[in-house]
Amino acid sequence: QVQLQESGGGLVQPGGSLTLSCAASRNIFTFYSMGWYRQTPGNQRELAALINKSGRIVYGDSVKGRFILSRDNAKSTVYLQMNSLKPEDTAVYYCHAVQDNDEYWGQGTRVTVSS
Repeated sequence: QVQLQESGGGLVQPGGSLTLSCAASRNIFTFYSMGWYRQTPGNQRELAALINKSGRIVYGDSVKGRFILSRDNAKSTVYLQMNSLKPEDTAVYYCHAVQDNDEYWGQGTRVTVSS
């Protein structure tokens, strides 16, 4: 079993920046992938960004060029740096990890972009 602990959500003005953190309860070096999804009411979860075991990063189309995903294996943590935030980025952001044939989700952290 893997626990994912998210932090860093909150309220930010349009154009601002925010960084989310997700710490895993075990070494993420063995994970197949780890990253972030987001969800707004009435919609499915969509990919924000993920990193796979080889270090390849995939971004969702709506965040490309604005969000940056990074990984610190020593801290078993991934970070999502969110820049140039827009009101449409408002969502609950969920950390996600895949190890072997199992997938895990964090409890979610809310990001609100509003003036």
